[in-house]
Amino acid sequence: MIVIVDYGMGNLRSIQNMLKAVDTDSTISSNIEDIQKASKLILPGVGAFDSAVRNIEKLGLSEILSDKVLNSKIPILGICLGLQLLTKRSEEGALKGLGFIEGETVHFNINDKQNRLKIPHMGWNTVRIMKDSRLFDKMYDEPKFYFVHSYHVHCCNDEDILCSTQHGCEFTSAVEKDNVFGVQFHPEKSHKFGMKLLKNFAELT
Repeated sequence: MIVIVDYGMGNLRSIQNMLKAVDTDSTISSNIEDIQKASKLILPGVGAFDSAVRNIEKLGLSEILSDKVLNSKIPILGICLGLQLLTKRSEEGALKGLGFIEGETVHFNINDKQNRLKIPHMGWNTVRIMKDSRLFDKMYDEPKFYFVHSYHVHCCNDEDILCSTQHGCEFTSAVEKDNVFGVQFHPEKSHKFGMKLLKNFAELT
């Protein structure tokens, strides 16, 4: 069972609808018993880092998420803010992240007067796949996804970087470390590319 973790911040129904479109059942839940039974987890997120951490802690989900991911080794997919929560900390706030990925979340620092690139980074952009991954198995050519974010992940270990994207600088747009996956973009808003990625995640064994 795939559980989409409901901690009060995220496009939960959109993700569930996209999974349904690729013939995959899922449950939206903040119930610890549901999460305990999960074979895979999706951690979505839209909003501020500290608010998300507080919500997760208020619901008592930190311990069960850590147990399922670090001990049971089930696959987890963080989406947008959900990816950032997988890191140890964020420049956006003062609270600690889940720490599943060695790294931190930082604000875009772009000095680009000529092109006048805007923050937040919003809209469609291509990704450069840095290593073989089951998440991108048989992906369509020239994959592009929909982004909305002002912060991005900086990985301490280059081998954890799955994809990179250009927006004034090259930034990490997806990560993979063992059973931990995260994407800065929104697959639920990314049409056929997002459908393929979510289908691949659902089929992980």
